[in-house]
Amino acid sequence: MLSEVVRISGVLVTWGTLLVMMGACTPRVEVTAPEKPITINLNVKIDHEIRVKVDKELDQVLSNESGLF
Repeated sequence: MLSEVVRISGVLVTWGTLLVMMGACTPRVEVTAPEKPITINLNVKIDHEIRVKVDKELDQVLSNESGLF
């Protein structure tokens, strides 16, 4: 009977120790807003190029000599 009480108390002490250790190891993540505003400077240069390929027949139709315009 006494050995069973000692065994149960040992198990309780072990579980208590594990719970305390797990509580002490809880990770903490803290996110705070910066005091100064965030400034982002962007220098963006956009170049574009459009290439139009026209078939020779269509080019003749659209030419000034065709009388279309």
